[in-house]
Amino acid sequence: MSEYIYSLIKQGEHQKLDFKHSISDSKKIARSLAAFANTNGGKLLVGVRDNGSIAGVHGDEEFYMVQAAADMYCKPSFRFEIKAWNLQGKTILEISIPKLNNDLLIAAPNKDGVFRVYIRVKDQNLIVNSIYLKAWNKKKHGDGILIRYDKPERQLFEYLQENKSITFSQFIKISELSRYKVEKVLVNLIVLDLIKIVFAENKIVYELVKPKE
Repeated sequence: MSEYIYSLIKQGEHQKLDFKHSISDSKKIARSLAAFANTNGGKLLVGVRDNGSIAGVHGDEEFYMVQAAADMYCKPSFRFEIKAWNLQGKTILEISIPKLNNDLLIAAPNKDGVFRVYIRVKDQNLIVNSIYLKAWNKKKHGDGILIRYDKPERQLFEYLQENKSITFSQFIKISELSRYKVEKVLVNLIVLDLIKIVFAENKIVYELVKPKE
C-alpha cells in the first residue's frame, strides 16, 4: 500500500494536493483545510517536505493540531478523514478533505486573526474578494436578477472580445462608473455565468465564460 502514497508524492503539490513538513500552527493549517473544502477538496500529506522527501511526523502532536484547526479555527467546523502511513520507518499523515456542497463556505483566520474565505488555486491558498462572496450568495439564495444590456455591459463584452481578461480598475476606467456600480455589474454577470472570476497570487481578473460545446 505504500506505493499509493509514493504515487501521490510523485505528483508534487497541485490544486488538490499539498505537502506539509510539519505543523506548528493550527490557524495556518486551517487556511489549507478551508481552501480545499471551498474548492474541489483535496489531500494534505503531513511529514513530507516541499521537494517530496520524507520527513515524518513526531508523535500525535500533528494529529491533534490538525483536529484543532478544523474544530476551532474553521467556521463552521467540518470533518475530514485521516490515515497514518509508515514510509522509510517514518509516519506520514494523509488528510483527505471533502469538497463541501455549494450551500456552505468555510472561513479561516488570516495572519491578523480575521476570518476570511479561502479557495485553492493551483498550489496556493488565496483569499476571495467581495465580488466572489456576493455572487456566491446570490447563487445560493436564488435571488432574481434584472439585468439590462446597457453601455457598461456592452463595453465590458467588447473589451473581453479583444482582450483575454479585465481587472476591476480597468472596468472602472472604461465604463466611468462608480466602484459600487461596477461591482454590481460584475456580480450579476458572474451569477448568470456570462463571465468568471479568475484568481492569481497577485491579481484578480474577469474573463468571458466560454460556451459549452
